Amino acid sequence: MAEESTNNSQPADGQAQQPASQPQQEPVMQLERCYFKDASLEMPHAPDIFYEQLTEQPTVDIQFEVVPVRMQVENRFEVTVRGTITVKSKDKTLFLAEGKQAGIFIIAGFTDEQMQLITNISCPAIIYPYLRANLADLITRCSMPPVHLPEVNFEALYQQRVAQQQAKAESSVQQPS
Repeated sequence: MAEESTNNSQPADGQAQQPASQPQQEPVMQLERCYFKDASLEMPHAPDIFYEQLTEQPTVDIQFEVVPVRMQVENRFEVTVRGTITVKSKDKTLFLAEGKQAGIFIIAGFTDEQMQLITNISCPAIIYPYLRANLADLITRCSMPPVHLPEVNFEALYQQRVAQQQAKAESSVQQPS
């Protein structure tokens, strides 16, 4: 005797089925393109710096910036990581190197909060190694000793930036207009 089965039950995983008119979008995050967007190198005291005897270890200052931008193309974001390296000996700048590494990412199916984390933490972490390599190459090609950018915790940088923005907003609210 054959059993008749009716499908009135929930799926095994306990989730209700989506109506056919509302397909559920699977989350997507993928690098579509990575490119070196901008580079600059300044050696204001060249060629003299090649012949001066350095009496002390040069100081190295490294700055980072992350800029995510929603593109006009659907589900596309351009994320740019800018790195600036300034090397000085006493009061003389030996060189200043700056580069912007960018990536175009396809990102969809996430909440706004998740998008903030992805575009400010995950995406920069993906393109940062390219920036490190490009800046190291740029510096060594100008006959200077290589400076290798350190590993960066983009989550800590993002949390720091959010805290600064909150502190700035709170201080502007507390001051009378």
